[in-house]
Amino acid sequence: MAVRVLLPPPRRWFLLSSLLLVVAAAVPVVHGYGGGGGLTVGFYKESCPEAEKIVRKVVAAAVHDDPTTTAPLLRLHFHDCFVRGCEGSVLINSTKKNTAEKDAKPNHTLDAYDVIDAIKEKLEHKCPATVSCADILAIAARDAVSLATKAVRQGRWSKDGNLYEVETGRRDGRVSSAKEAVTYLPDSFDGIRRLITRFASKGLSLKDLAVLSGAHALGNTHCPSIAKRLRNFTAHHNTDPTLDATYAAGLRRQCRSAKDNTTQLEMVPGSSTTFDATYYGLVAERKGMFHSDEALLRNDVTRGLVYEYMRSEESFLRDFGVSMVNMGRVGVLTGSQGEIRRTCALVN
Repeated sequence: MAVRVLLPPPRRWFLLSSLLLVVAAAVPVVHGYGGGGGLTVGFYKESCPEAEKIVRKVVAAAVHDDPTTTAPLLRLHFHDCFVRGCEGSVLINSTKKNTAEKDAKPNHTLDAYDVIDAIKEKLEHKCPATVSCADILAIAARDAVSLATKAVRQGRWSKDGNLYEVETGRRDGRVSSAKEAVTYLPDSFDGIRRLITRFASKGLSLKDLAVLSGAHALGNTHCPSIAKRLRNFTAHHNTDPTLDATYAAGLRRQCRSAKDNTTQLEMVPGSSTTFDATYYGLVAERKGMFHSDEALLRNDVTRGLVYEYMRSEESFLRDFGVSMVNMGRVGVLTGSQGEIRRTCALVN
C-alpha cells in the first residue's frame, strides 16, 4: 500500500539549492515498508468524521499549556508499538493479578496519559465505541510532532497542518504485560547490533532505525538514564569514550548524583520542544545523550543517514513521516480482532 507523505509545496522551497529537495517536492507518493494490515487514511470518515479534529484540538490545547507535552505523546505511541504491536496495550492499568506495561521499569517515565484520557472522553461523547485507543495514540503522536515542527506550524509543509497522514483502523488489545515491555523495548544503552535486532523483529529497517531515533529531538531525560556513561562506563569509573569529553564534563556538573531524578536534561540543549534535524548534528559531534544515539555511527547505513539528515532537514522530515507510518503498522489488530475500549486504561 502506498503511503502518502505530506511534502512541502514546491513553490515554497523552489529557491533551496539542494537537488534532493527539488526531487522530494516533485514526488507526491512515497512507498513504505510492508503492508498496512487493513489500515487506511480516513478510516473514520463515515463513522466519526470529526475524530481527527477532536484529537487535534485536545492535543493543541495541551501543547499550548505545556510545550513539553509533545515528547511524551510521541513516546507513548512508540512504546505501544514495540510491545505486542500498535494496539493500545501501553495504556492499560495493572490489576492485582497482572502487572501491565505502564508499570514496567522502562515505562516509569511515560507521561501524558491524561491527554489521551481527555481525547477518549470527548470521542466517546461524540462517537461512542468507535475510535480505538490505539488510533488515538497514533493520531496524537502525529499531531504532537506536527505542532513542534516549525515548517508545519508556519504553513510551509502542508495545507492541513500535518507533517504526515496517519493510517487508522486499529483496534485495541486486551493483554498488557510488564515483562514483555522489559523484553522488547529498545534501551538507551543498546548498541547498534541490538538495536538492529529489535527493529528487525518489528519489520522495521535500518533506515527506520535512523529516522525514528530522530524523535530524540524532542523532550528531556534525567540523570539516571546517562549515569553509566558519565562515571561508571567501566570498572574504573570512567566516562564513555564515545561521548565528547567537554560535553560529558558539562553533564557531570549537572548530574552530581546518579540517582538525581529531579534535574532535567534536554535531549537537544536549547531546542527540546522543537522538532528538527539538530539531533543529528549532535550525534555526528559525539554529543548524543544516549549510548543508543552514538550507536548510529557504528553502521554504514545509519551513519550515512545521520550525515544526510544533518545536511537536509527537509529530507529528515519527509522520511520521518514514512517511518512513523511503517511503525504504526506493526502488529495491528483490525476488523473483528480485539475491541474498542470505552476507557483506555481498562479492558471492556
